[in-house]
Amino acid sequence: MERRKFTRAFTIEAVTLIQERGVTGAQAARDFGMHGTVLRRWVQESVADAAQAFQGQGQMKPEQAELARLRREALKLKAERDIFKKAAAYFAKEAL
Repeated sequence: MERRKFTRAFTIEAVTLIQERGVTGAQAARDFGMHGTVLRRWVQESVADAAQAFQGQGQMKPEQAELARLRREALKLKAERDIFKKAAAYFAKEAL
Protein backbone atom coordinates (compact mmCIF):
# COMPACT_ATOMS: atom_id res chain seq x y z
CA MET A 1 0.00 0.00 0.00
CA GLU A 2 1.40 3.35 -1.02
CA ARG A 3 1.79 6.10 1.54
CA ARG A 4 -0.68 8.96 1.12
CA LYS A 5 0.63 12.45 0.51
CA PHE A 6 -1.29 15.56 1.46
CA THR A 7 -0.85 19.06 0.10
CA ARG A 8 -0.11 22.01 2.36
CA ALA A 9 -3.52 23.49 1.52
CA PHE A 10 -5.27 20.30 2.58
CA THR A 11 -3.44 20.12 5.91
CA ILE A 12 -4.17 23.77 6.67
CA GLU A 13 -7.84 23.26 5.84
CA ALA A 14 -8.01 20.16 8.07
CA VAL A 15 -6.40 22.02 10.97
CA THR A 16 -8.73 24.99 10.44
CA LEU A 17 -11.70 22.65 10.50
CA ILE A 18 -10.65 21.33 13.90
CA GLN A 19 -9.46 24.58 15.49
CA GLU A 20 -11.96 27.14 14.27
CA ARG A 21 -15.10 25.22 13.40
CA GLY A 22 -15.09 23.02 16.48
CA VAL A 23 -15.12 19.67 14.74
CA THR A 24 -13.54 16.96 16.88
CA GLY A 25 -10.33 15.35 15.71
CA ALA A 26 -11.92 11.92 15.67
CA GLN A 27 -14.84 13.10 13.52
CA ALA A 28 -12.54 14.92 11.11
CA ALA A 29 -10.33 11.82 10.86
CA ARG A 30 -13.34 9.70 9.96
CA ASP A 31 -14.51 12.27 7.41
CA PHE A 32 -11.09 12.41 5.74
CA GLY A 33 -10.51 8.66 6.02
CA MET A 34 -7.28 8.93 7.99
CA HIS A 35 -5.92 8.09 11.40
CA GLY A 36 -6.65 10.56 14.23
CA THR A 37 -3.01 10.79 15.31
CA VAL A 38 -2.09 12.37 11.98
CA LEU A 39 -4.59 15.17 12.55
CA ARG A 40 -3.46 15.63 16.17
CA ARG A 41 0.15 15.96 15.00
CA TRP A 42 -0.88 18.51 12.38
CA VAL A 43 -2.73 20.56 15.01
CA GLN A 44 0.29 20.43 17.34
CA GLU A 45 2.61 21.57 14.53
CA SER A 46 0.25 24.39 13.67
CA VAL A 47 0.01 25.55 17.29
CA ALA A 48 3.80 25.37 17.74
CA ASP A 49 4.66 27.46 14.68
CA ALA A 50 1.85 28.27 12.28
CA ALA A 51 4.02 30.19 9.80
CA GLN A 52 6.57 27.38 9.38
CA ALA A 53 4.18 24.42 9.67
CA PHE A 54 3.68 22.01 6.77
CA GLN A 55 6.69 23.01 4.66
CA GLY A 56 6.43 19.96 2.48
CA GLN A 57 8.52 16.96 1.71
CA GLY A 58 12.25 17.56 1.98
CA GLN A 59 11.98 21.16 3.10
CA MET A 60 13.31 21.93 6.55
CA LYS A 61 12.56 24.74 8.92
CA PRO A 62 15.40 27.27 9.15
CA GLU A 63 16.45 25.99 12.58
CA GLN A 64 16.59 22.42 11.32
CA ALA A 65 18.63 23.43 8.27
CA GLU A 66 21.12 25.30 10.46
CA LEU A 67 21.40 22.33 12.82
CA ALA A 68 22.04 19.96 9.90
CA ARG A 69 24.71 22.31 8.52
CA LEU A 70 26.43 22.53 11.89
CA ARG A 71 26.39 18.75 12.29
CA ARG A 72 28.00 18.29 8.86
CA GLU A 73 30.63 20.88 9.76
CA ALA A 74 31.34 19.15 13.09
CA LEU A 75 31.89 15.82 11.31
CA LYS A 76 34.26 17.46 8.85
CA LEU A 77 36.24 19.14 11.65
CA LYS A 78 36.50 15.87 13.60
CA ALA A 79 37.87 14.11 10.51
CA GLU A 80 40.43 16.87 10.00
CA ARG A 81 41.43 16.69 13.66
CA ASP A 82 41.93 12.94 13.42
CA ILE A 83 44.14 13.37 10.35
CA PHE A 84 46.30 15.93 12.17
CA LYS A 85 46.62 13.62 15.19
CA LYS A 86 47.79 10.75 12.98
CA ALA A 87 50.24 13.01 11.15
CA ALA A 88 51.65 14.35 14.43
CA ALA A 89 52.11 10.80 15.75
CA TYR A 90 53.81 9.76 12.51
CA PHE A 91 56.26 12.66 12.53
CA ALA A 92 56.95 12.27 16.27
CA LYS A 93 57.82 8.61 15.71
CA GLU A 94 60.03 9.52 12.74
CA ALA A 95 61.97 12.15 14.74
CA LEU A 96 63.12 9.55 17.28
